Amino acid sequence: MAGEGFKALADPTRRRILELLETDDLTAGELAAHFDISKPTLSHHLATLKAAGLVTDERHGQNIVYSLNTTVMQDLIGWFLGFYGGLS
Repeated sequence: MAGEGFKALADPTRRRILELLETDDLTAGELAAHFDISKPTLSHHLATLKAAGLVTDERHGQNIVYSLNTTVMQDLIGWFLGFYGGLS
């Protein structure tokens, strides 16, 4: 899990998506308004974040709403802190 999570976090666009989702659940269109990238590129970023378990999606009518998966984020941060703490 940590490997996929860190791979997902390696990209600044994906980190920004997570920052945006930290405050509110958003549709792809709402997320796209914050970036100057194509819709297929945004979809790829969202798919990478979903595959890493960092975001979830739920259909609301015609829209798909993306949410931050805080449990996985906490696990990833905990793993990192445990790893970092083991280096001292």
